Amino acid sequence: MILIFSVLSQLLRFYYDGFRNMSNWGRKVWIIIIIKLFIMFAILKIFFFPDFLKTKYDNDKQRSEYVLDQLINSPANHD
Repeated sequence: MILIFSVLSQLLRFYYDGFRNMSNWGRKVWIIIIIKLFIMFAILKIFFFPDFLKTKYDNDKQRSEYVLDQLINSPANHD
């Protein structure tokens, strides 16, 4: 258990020192990367990937039956 905390502590210190000593250009690049990831995973998911199963089916049992039916009866399985 102590070994795990030691390794995690060293890992966190490594990244902390790396970001602290990073150049101004590097920080700007990381800010751009974080903003792009936020846009990709938060904003686009909300507007372009609606929860199909939640809107079409009322409960988890119906959703699981639909998914199982799609997996079993998919066109790839019909040779």
